[in-house]
Amino acid sequence: METIMEAVRLMESKKSNEAIALLEDYLPMADEEERFTIAELFIQWGFLQEASTILQELMQQYPQESEIKIMLADIYVELENDEEAINLLNDIKEDDESYLEALIQLADLYQAQGLFEVAEQKLLAAKQLNPTEPIIDFALGELLFSTGEYKKAITHYEKVIEVTSEIANVPIHTRLAECYAGIGEYEEALAIYQDVDNEDSDTLFKYGLTAYQAGRSDISIKAWEQVVEIDPYYHTVYYQLAKVYEEEEMPIDAYNAAKKGLQVDEFNKELFFYAGSLAHQVNEDEESEKWIREAIALDPDYKEAILFLVEFFKAKENHSAIVELLEQIKKSGADDPLYEWELARAYEKTESYNDALNHYQEAYNNLNQDSEFLKEYAYFLTEEGRIAEALPIFKTYLTQQPEDYEVEEFFHRLNQ
Repeated sequence: METIMEAVRLMESKKSNEAIALLEDYLPMADEEERFTIAELFIQWGFLQEASTILQELMQQYPQESEIKIMLADIYVELENDEEAINLLNDIKEDDESYLEALIQLADLYQAQGLFEVAEQKLLAAKQLNPTEPIIDFALGELLFSTGEYKKAITHYEKVIEVTSEIANVPIHTRLAECYAGIGEYEEALAIYQDVDNEDSDTLFKYGLTAYQAGRSDISIKAWEQVVEIDPYYHTVYYQLAKVYEEEEMPIDAYNAAKKGLQVDEFNKELFFYAGSLAHQVNEDEESEKWIREAIALDPDYKEAILFLVEFFKAKENHSAIVELLEQIKKSGADDPLYEWELARAYEKTESYNDALNHYQEAYNNLNQDSEFLKEYAYFLTEEGRIAEALPIFKTYLTQQPEDYEVEEFFHRLNQ
């Protein structure tokens, strides 16, 4: 043990290479107890591969020693070798004192693999062995919470909360509140949040979200304003805060919240788009265009933002800007029949009729079942003197909209 203690001192003196070398040189002479201690030290220091080699050798000598299997399984999990860990843990027998621990670890591994039913079976088996152990109820609660079975999760969390208010840094009150919100019992969830003496940003954000779902915008605004105050870099809150301000008819506050959010979340295309939409509401059109363009710069195929900007330019009768925007979007590789339709309209407005025709034809390939498009395209062809091409399109339109008597009359006149 003297050599082992010397290695510990070397490690404490930040001489890790010397410490490891000393222990590896000593291993052939070490007895079983010392080798086990060295393996524990290697795990503590993060030398997992070295620790696993020692433990594998010890397991060959003591194949029924469950403590070695548990430690080795932990290492395999850290090394992302879940299958080996599962095999080891499944090898621990029911009469072994480590069986309960093995069941809990197995449940965790199966849950990580998405085998939720198998994980639940392992935990229920563990609960039969020890019905009052809060860790098991907590694990069951977490598993059911992760799969959205909130009602079942509540039963387990309520058992945990009788013993402790927190496990593994998870506040049980918060989980309970989330579960009640998940089954639509927002008032119950709100009451739990209001009793929690915890002002961390995560809890406050969830509190605000629950209040919003319960129709208490006043509480959600207060909670989310507090989140911004204590943690300005909590990205998610800004969109939600802006949204509730807008719903409460406070567009300037909404716009300011969105702008603050963009200062800390400069790659959030949805927030850029929302800021642009809010800027338009408060008559800051120059700012609106700027934010929408930023959103499109982040995602050149951001359809909602692109079409917003198209409508924005239409309102200003700036049809050449629509052409410039959509041609640039197409060059970036984005493609949508609505872009073709809007290009056709914009070219028509700028009297570039050949270009308009090309884009109408391109849009027709995908929009030949859209009655609004068909009507507009058919009238365009008529104005261009392409009566023979317009007639079958009018006919298709009328099969979809047989009660449009004005178009029907126009179609018959063309036919004659």
